[in-house]
Amino acid sequence: MSTPETTGPESTPTTGMQNGVIAATVGEVPDKVSLDGLEAKLDERWAAEGTYSFDRTAERADVYSIDTPPPTVSGSLHVGHVFSYTHTDVVARFQRMRGKSVFYPMGWDDNGLPTERRVQNYYGVRCDPSLPYVENFVPPFEGAEGKSVKAADQQPISRKNFVELCERLTAEDEKQFEALWRHLGLSVDWSHHYQTIGKRAQATAQTAFLRNLARGEAYQAEAPGLWDVTFQTAVAQAELEARDYPGHFHKVDFHAPDGTAVQIETTRPELLPACVALIAHPDDERYKHLFGTTVTSPLFDVEVPVLAHPAAEPDKGAGIAMCCTFGDLTDVQWWRELQLPTRSILGRDGRITREVPAWITSERGVALFEEIAGKTTFSARAAIVEGLKESGDLAGDPVPTQRKTNFFEKGDKPLEIVTSRQWYIRNGGRDADLNAALLARGEELKFHPEFMAVRYSNWVGGLNGDWLISRQRFFGVPIPVWYPVDAEGEPVWDSPIVPDEASLPIDPSSDVPPGYTADQRGQAGGFVGDPDIMDTWATSSLTPQIAGGWLDDPDLFKRVFPMNLRPQGQDIIRTWLFSTVVRSHLEHGSLPWTDAAISGWILDPDRKKMSKSKGNVVTPMGLLEEHGSDAVRYWAASARLGTDAAFEVGQMKIGRRLAIKILNASKFALSFAGEGEVRLDPSLVTVPLDRAMLAGLADVVDAATEALEAYDHTRALEISETFFWTFCDDYLELVKDRAYGGGSDDVSVETQSARVALALALDTLLRLFAPVLPFATEEVWSWWRTGSVHRAPWPVSGGLRVAAGDARFDDLTAAGNALAALRKIKSEAKVSMRTPILLAELAVPAAAIAAVEAAVTDIRGAGRVTGELQLVEAAEGQGDPNVQGGLVVVRSELGEAEARKPRG
Repeated sequence: MSTPETTGPESTPTTGMQNGVIAATVGEVPDKVSLDGLEAKLDERWAAEGTYSFDRTAERADVYSIDTPPPTVSGSLHVGHVFSYTHTDVVARFQRMRGKSVFYPMGWDDNGLPTERRVQNYYGVRCDPSLPYVENFVPPFEGAEGKSVKAADQQPISRKNFVELCERLTAEDEKQFEALWRHLGLSVDWSHHYQTIGKRAQATAQTAFLRNLARGEAYQAEAPGLWDVTFQTAVAQAELEARDYPGHFHKVDFHAPDGTAVQIETTRPELLPACVALIAHPDDERYKHLFGTTVTSPLFDVEVPVLAHPAAEPDKGAGIAMCCTFGDLTDVQWWRELQLPTRSILGRDGRITREVPAWITSERGVALFEEIAGKTTFSARAAIVEGLKESGDLAGDPVPTQRKTNFFEKGDKPLEIVTSRQWYIRNGGRDADLNAALLARGEELKFHPEFMAVRYSNWVGGLNGDWLISRQRFFGVPIPVWYPVDAEGEPVWDSPIVPDEASLPIDPSSDVPPGYTADQRGQAGGFVGDPDIMDTWATSSLTPQIAGGWLDDPDLFKRVFPMNLRPQGQDIIRTWLFSTVVRSHLEHGSLPWTDAAISGWILDPDRKKMSKSKGNVVTPMGLLEEHGSDAVRYWAASARLGTDAAFEVGQMKIGRRLAIKILNASKFALSFAGEGEVRLDPSLVTVPLDRAMLAGLADVVDAATEALEAYDHTRALEISETFFWTFCDDYLELVKDRAYGGGSDDVSVETQSARVALALALDTLLRLFAPVLPFATEEVWSWWRTGSVHRAPWPVSGGLRVAAGDARFDDLTAAGNALAALRKIKSEAKVSMRTPILLAELAVPAAAIAAVEAAVTDIRGAGRVTGELQLVEAAEGQGDPNVQGGLVVVRSELGEAEARKPRG
């Protein structure tokens, strides 16, 4: 509702204020309305006029800031992105219309494994850090993606050349992504954007890391950790997927000193050389007599202790298990808590180490290990199983089974556990006080929907280790430290050399630490750089700081941080959301935002989650071009936060129909002024039917506002859309004749009431729909208003209620039911709706008689009643209350029928 107290300078009409109310002049309304081409036209206008520019002079209380998810730039966006980003855009547009200066940046997540793999496939190259940099390097392929370029056929190039190709390809991808987001109508301020591999992001991530290090929150350790043998990198707990993996149970005999066999069951006999103990539950009567004794491993003849630990499962297999260093995470737990020796035999390449371990001394053990050295775990397993059969230490045949095994979420081979030096950040996994503090942060954060909060608390409560942040990859933010090299040429890992913050970002593989020269790299008495990069989440966990200018724009940062909203998917609560909370808690002592909006997933027709890995995604540009952006946005906005939604083209068609109807209904509402003036003066609304319509619209404004304040965009859309169709189907039809005014130049009070009510409704409805349907609403706004509807104030109900007085929306419903009853008799007679009614007796429920009588003139006009229209009170049980509200035509007489033409 545009009233003097709510109209901002951007929405001031052409003719300004008259008599304390708004009067707008209708401009050029097209003869034929269309949605086609609106996206390009309006995007250009919005960019030129700075419609979505952030006002950085606004005080923090007047700012609404969004920590926009940076999409991964590694190929193409899919319709799931359109789904969730539309939800965020609805919030941004609503808050902007509520008077907030909206900080709505865009980022590109362009570092990490997906980009590396895409570059390898696209250009036919692979990174070899030992090679020198080549100036003006030309890759062997340009756009080889989709072709089968085997790893062996990829050209090895230097790390710097490889990073340059990553930057080149992501820059092209980002242009395509921005074009799609603009076509969709995201109200992003494109002057605020960043890359997670950009200089600002690198400086932010490295600064935060160094401060973590200085406070003791970051540390490095040589420890067993999950390792992906394909990608040759460590993997964090949050990146795991448990998948079924086929295997076999093997019953294997160890030997006690008295010659008796102690049988264990294992799916990994290839790890027999790494066995350090047999472990059973302390209460297991079968093995109590063995605790404190030793047994000898088959084939390798290594003496190992039999120990007790409560994590052993008496009802699983034989109830006693071999502990190897390392077969799984339980082995790590036993190794740590029972202080067992380390006897690793698996290398980072996933193969058996090539040297015979010192603890294997028997002749047959040495011979067998030499046979399996350098083999894959699969080949080594086959050799050891064959040896167990020959020695008689394998009881029966291996039994097929499906076992749950950890995989890297982007990998296709089971993870191994390899001992390596890695960097960690404390996240409460090993610190009870920090864990409690982070759980409290979760309670402080407002989740939308609320039930998503339990996913956060379950994750934090179940942590069993700190956050592993180092990765053995090439394209990413480097770990910003060097290490001194001692006189023997060995790096001193526990004495890192750190740079000054002012020098960041740095790359230790090419930059030189203070006090050294370049020729001292790798030399005794010199230095070496840390070869690793940070996990992509270690950078993405700082998106509020990166986007908000934490380091280089403190004025901006104080206006936007802590931010208002983090929108994101439900599957990365444990990674992105939690890690961002960790970094903000450690660095700022606060939450990074007050609210988190969690979107559901998009499901394919088989009700499976859409994902690139499953190959069931739909790319969005074709949908946007076919149905129009407003239609696709309508489909997205029809799904609530946290709720999975099916990909449904039918819903997009409904959205397109709604957008077109808004254009047509608006054209009708503006048609009475010609090129003259449209009044928006509530005092001119005098007819009860008009007031009833405005009373209903006032209720819609209040309900839609309450829903959007609660991040329930779907409810707001449902309420607005339901009213709009009633407005079109009932109100527009009822007031059409009165609004035209018989073609006379002398406008009656009743005609003026209809026209003003139509204008007030149009003004309000356009703003209600603007967050979801930005193109159609902006197009109509331009026909009769200056500025942008997206800079107009959000409607309020006060002025509408003044105009409505004591009218009730039910009165419009009753009048609409009367018109529907009259039209029903024409439908049943199979005549045109333009056929006159010479006589009609309408039975009306007692509660609706007054409303129908008050609107009888409009009912007669819309129903083409040229003769007598009698209203009688309906008898009890007369009429179906579910059809036309119980109104029924008792008797009628039609004029000369106009036969309805058969279809098709």
